[in-house]
Amino acid sequence: MLNLSKNGCSVRVASSSEGLLTPTAVALGKFDGVHLGHQKVIQPVLHAGGDLSVASSPQSKKNQPTNQEYTYSTVVTFDPHPQEFFTGQPRTLLTPLDEKVQQLRSLGVEQLVLLSFDKELSALNPEEFVEKILVQQLRCQRISIGQDFCFGEKRSGTAKDLQLLAAKHNIPVTIVPLQTYTGDSPIESSCVSTTPTQDARISTSLIRQTLEHGDIENANLLLGRPYTLLGDVVQGQQLGRTIGFPTANLQLPKEKFLPRQGVYAVRVFTLDETSDVESLGVMNIGNRPTVNGTYSSAEVHLFDWSGDLYGKKLAVQLVKFLRPEQKFSSLEALKTQIQLDCVVAREVLSA
Repeated sequence: MLNLSKNGCSVRVASSSEGLLTPTAVALGKFDGVHLGHQKVIQPVLHAGGDLSVASSPQSKKNQPTNQEYTYSTVVTFDPHPQEFFTGQPRTLLTPLDEKVQQLRSLGVEQLVLLSFDKELSALNPEEFVEKILVQQLRCQRISIGQDFCFGEKRSGTAKDLQLLAAKHNIPVTIVPLQTYTGDSPIESSCVSTTPTQDARISTSLIRQTLEHGDIENANLLLGRPYTLLGDVVQGQQLGRTIGFPTANLQLPKEKFLPRQGVYAVRVFTLDETSDVESLGVMNIGNRPTVNGTYSSAEVHLFDWSGDLYGKKLAVQLVKFLRPEQKFSSLEALKTQIQLDCVVAREVLSA
């Protein structure tokens, strides 16, 4: 099931000064990946039948008493990623902006606010951050954060600090316990572990590690959905056609985090269709050494499919890592291996 819902209202993307809808119920954090832990943080600010002036839907705004202001469910994050600002090095993301918006929409979030992470913002102390950003600009009515959230100059403010500072403005703060994954479902962890077992905690860094190792199954469990590559189909070298395996060459966002190079069993959806039609296939992520490729590419071959995909946007869900990328002695040897890959992928995808 594709988790990039086209249904419901779109997510408004705003800055803290432009295009902003207030007052807000805010989930605050970096939220790269919108994984299971992030979803727990977002949940308290989603509409819940009028609790704390939060209406059950945008339509119910019309039916609210005149003395009750509608509160917009809002995710607040930073642009660029703080690590990118401090290091000066570009950072790849599990969910670039367009994908993050899609995921937030599927959760029921109404607004995404991108705080410009610059010298001025990074220099605010915790008290200034609460007063200037949360109170004055966002007009927060409630806040939700993860247990390990830090804010203010040199990350000097903790989740408890935010709770105390916000209380001075009568803003309730929900501190969501850290989440760990144990088999079938995540469980809450009451404290931050300092032992090597801390990797069991659901985090963006752990998901990146699993993807780097090609451990797609565990990455998908931690995300709560398949890791997905979104891209437009562009013209490639069309070498796949010459060996009987035509491929769609995806142009991915330059900031998209790519998993281990190699071949994957995948499910594919065409996003610009009126309905999501699932196709099955195999994808190669890598430099194509057999044909002396000089740049990384992402190419997908769809089973039992014919037609023109150029210009269409595809969502490719990674299901299982099949094998590393390798250089073959000839195109015929490559063709034989792709045939084997397709057989294995069909088995995986039909299970």
